[in-house]
Amino acid sequence: MSRLRIFSEEAPTLPLLVASKHEQISEQLAKIGVRFEQWQASAPVTPGATQADVMAAYREDIDRIVAEKGFRTVDVVSISPAHPDREAMRRKFLDEHFHKEDEVRFFVAGAGLFTLHVGTLVYEILCEQGDLIGVPDSTRHWFDMGPEPYFVAIRFFTEPDGWVGHFTGTDWAQKFPRFEVGQAR
Repeated sequence: MSRLRIFSEEAPTLPLLVASKHEQISEQLAKIGVRFEQWQASAPVTPGATQADVMAAYREDIDRIVAEKGFRTVDVVSISPAHPDREAMRRKFLDEHFHKEDEVRFFVAGAGLFTLHVGTLVYEILCEQGDLIGVPDSTRHWFDMGPEPYFVAIRFFTEPDGWVGHFTGTDWAQKFPRFEVGQAR
């Protein structure tokens, strides 16, 4: 179940708000310019589906977002607990960073934890199958795929280096909860 928790910087274990209804999550995130939508596949997507099959199942929504935001590249990434580089991949975006373009991800399967640091508040969003999140450029955040990552996601890019993280050098991410096994699925 998708979830939003909002924390104060000063209280990283005591949420100010917890929401699990998509409408409430979307409403809260819209206040900080974050897009949160639910998509439905137009055709079944089975394990092992090709990138073309995944993209075809969500073509209408993909085309809508591309036209609206001007994305030039769309791809599919798939990570499983058996991936040999999973630990390094997890560590890569666990520290607070930002991107120079919007970070837009749609979860075809599995889950991941986006945590956004906006002003003095921290927004933790557990994204699961069917969730699209659009984090505006320059928003400080971190992403945790968990110690046993499992997700298939559609990614949207404007520039080839748009996904590059610009790290802030702070320790904010270490103060807040991590994505743990059993938290989703």
